[in-house]
Amino acid sequence: MNDILMSGTAPADLSRLAERIEKAMTVVQQLRDDRERLTREKEDLARRLHELEQQLMGEDATALLAEVGALRREQREWTSERRDVASTIEGLIRKLERIEA
Repeated sequence: MNDILMSGTAPADLSRLAERIEKAMTVVQQLRDDRERLTREKEDLARRLHELEQQLMGEDATALLAEVGALRREQREWTSERRDVASTIEGLIRKLERIEA
């Protein structure tokens, strides 16, 4: 053992060990900070989920389905109207092309 202390390798080994311990402490602290942050985020998301569940409990499923049906009908009407407008514009363009020719 005295040979190790005399050769100077022990202080170098201790220095490397100290560096590794410092790095490990930094990693452990970062992991603790991450755990705390993730715990807060989880609690926040759980709270938001609970709030949304409470909001949905107040909704009537049949009313929601009726609203979805009404929105689909409205979408079909808009699509049909859009086709009619596009057809009208195409007709006007053909008339303009005949006038220019």
